[in-house]
Amino acid sequence: MSSSGTPLFKSIKSRHLSYLVYFYTKQEGMARQSISFTEPNDKWLKAQVESQEYSSKSELVNDLIRQARKQQQEIDYIRMKLEKAENSGFTNERKADILRQAKSQ
Repeated sequence: MSSSGTPLFKSIKSRHLSYLVYFYTKQEGMARQSISFTEPNDKWLKAQVESQEYSSKSELVNDLIRQARKQQQEIDYIRMKLEKAENSGFTNERKADILRQAKSQ
């Protein structure tokens, strides 16, 4: 519950054994969403909140999305570096020279 007594989230069991979660927030720029979770995922989310790792499912889901976005940025960076390396062609330089150049950048 928030300080005003409004629930931060409400779980409603659906006929497909998933949970519909309504997220409420008073923060500007945050969109209200409804998301269906499978029962095992909902249990895991609840366990994280109950262990006080997160104060709400909303906070946890937002953190997971931030982590996924950061991971995707890292994957995109690595992919870009690999494509650049593949497009640069072959070299006759020794491994030690290549390593020295990479460390100096």
